[in-house]
Amino acid sequence: MNRSARQRGAALIVGLIMLVLITLTVAAAFTVSTSNLKSVGNMQTRNEAVAAANRAIEEVAASLLPPNADGSPSMVAPAPTVSLVDINNDGKTDYTVQIAAPACVRATKASGGGGSTTTGPGGVTGGGSSSGSGLEALPDQYNSVWDISTTVTDAASGASIAVRQGVRALLSQAQFDALCP
Repeated sequence: MNRSARQRGAALIVGLIMLVLITLTVAAAFTVSTSNLKSVGNMQTRNEAVAAANRAIEEVAASLLPPNADGSPSMVAPAPTVSLVDINNDGKTDYTVQIAAPACVRATKASGGGGSTTTGPGGVTGGGSSSGSGLEALPDQYNSVWDISTTVTDAASGASIAVRQGVRALLSQAQFDALCP
């Protein structure tokens, strides 16, 4: 009788140890799944913020140096702006995009196409940058690259991300002289 009593006690202890191990495994799995869910949520928020920045950059690029009402080239330097983005169309601002004033970082004279060849980046040889575009008849045009920098802030969490993009614009001689250093 002593021997069977000891065996029943051992079975109870082994059963309790197994129960504790199963509990620890479930707790660890819960912790891992919670941290994975947070990581996925953060990536989604980041991707939405980049999408909001791209939307604002597209708006700025579309309105970069619009012509005046009489068709003459604009001489007004682009200004910093703020764009409020409702990414999920629920009527509330999800992201605030602060757009710095676009800056002309580089400009090169657009050459007439004719039959001339130019050597570009990486040694690629071909016609001038305006070849076949009808720019041969236009006086003194410049291919310019503008840097558009944004800072996107999440309205809910306050987290922010910076996004930069380059945009090309064709400038007249007067615009080149006034807007590009």
